[in-house]
Amino acid sequence: MEAKCYLKYQKNSARKVGQVLNQVRGKTLFEAEQILRAVVKGSSALVAKAVRSAGANLSVKLGRKIDLNSVRIKTAYSNAGPMKHLKRYNAGPQGRAMPYKKNMCHLTVVVSDAKEA
Repeated sequence: MEAKCYLKYQKNSARKVGQVLNQVRGKTLFEAEQILRAVVKGSSALVAKAVRSAGANLSVKLGRKIDLNSVRIKTAYSNAGPMKHLKRYNAGPQGRAMPYKKNMCHLTVVVSDAKEA
């Protein structure tokens, strides 16, 4: 059985989150938690939150507690979020506004307890 977790509109860049997701993709939930504790990136807390949530969703679907060593992360990816909403401005010379945009991403994690061939 599979369970999913979506985190939308997160204030992290999709590329930086993807770098952390590449390290935990295909691992068990127990291994992923250990790896994410050791990773020194700001987005590792966000990925850990998504992995825990996906595991909790699977636990609710099955109606029992799950063994962290038997559940694997099947797919994990991040997509770029909307860039038009968080437009910000820095002060520029002669009273002008210098625009910049904040990065956003959507994060998806799918976990499965089935044995892979």
